Amino acid sequence: MSDYIFSLSDKVTRRAVSYRNRFGIKLAADLYLPADFETNDSWPALIVGAPYGGVKEQGPGIYANELAQRGFVALTFDPSYNGDSAGSPRRVSSPELFVEDFHASVDFLGTQPGIDRQRIGVIGICGSGGFGLSAAQVDPRIKAVATVSMYDISRMHAEGFAGSMDEEARKSTLQMLSEQRWEEFSSQRPKLAPRGAPLQINSDIHPVGREFAEFYSCPRGYHPNSTTQFTLTSSMSFMNFPLLDKLQWISPRPILLVVGEHAHSRFYSEDAHAAAPGPKELYVVPQSNHVDLYDRTDKIPFAKLQDFFQVALG
Repeated sequence: MSDYIFSLSDKVTRRAVSYRNRFGIKLAADLYLPADFETNDSWPALIVGAPYGGVKEQGPGIYANELAQRGFVALTFDPSYNGDSAGSPRRVSSPELFVEDFHASVDFLGTQPGIDRQRIGVIGICGSGGFGLSAAQVDPRIKAVATVSMYDISRMHAEGFAGSMDEEARKSTLQMLSEQRWEEFSSQRPKLAPRGAPLQINSDIHPVGREFAEFYSCPRGYHPNSTTQFTLTSSMSFMNFPLLDKLQWISPRPILLVVGEHAHSRFYSEDAHAAAPGPKELYVVPQSNHVDLYDRTDKIPFAKLQDFFQVALG
């Protein structure tokens, strides 16, 4: 599958690569190399994680394409069970698996000629912001983390968006999900949750749904592998396992949290910034929403990211 939503710079080489995580799942990935890359050099490298429901041909590739022009090797990948990566049944999501995919990406990069394994950083977009931070909590090989429009997916499932799920609603949800597991065990046909990005945009659509639909469901960001749907029962593991309860373990490695001024998800980054001991920075992009920072190259603060990683990775 190709269908990249951007044009590759003539100053960058892109290679399709693959590697396995510790569960044995084969991850499909793209390696972006600066035009003057040589294997006898020692380059800093960045892993760019996709939004929750996104794939490597969308926002991650835009970031990798730009940052490779700025002196970094960049790796993008499709999460386990999604996109072009292996795993069955399709569209499963899991906090441990999606965090493990970052660890496996470090494994891969740190064993490639021309890459300095002591200078590997992570950029996590949307849900991958939480997964990348979570990986860094226990993986000191990740020397610095930047998040962009971060979502804490475990918190979103456990609390509802912005804490909208009360105890009664949570009990009802867990009852439904647990009974759904019996049905799927018998049928062996997992049920999919509703799309995160509605297919139709009309006057009744919720503003947050509209924002996602204008990207995922329109030519702007459409990719056939990016359905913004996961199996319904995937929610149970996220409700049970917090992602960001050990942020203090990252210190003294630096964290940069990039967020749009008008992002509906801004509070996730603000809360992570408050919880992390530092060094840390919350960087607010003026006149930007959550999805703007997926692909709007006039709004994405590439210079800020470049400066952050040049200092952090040495």
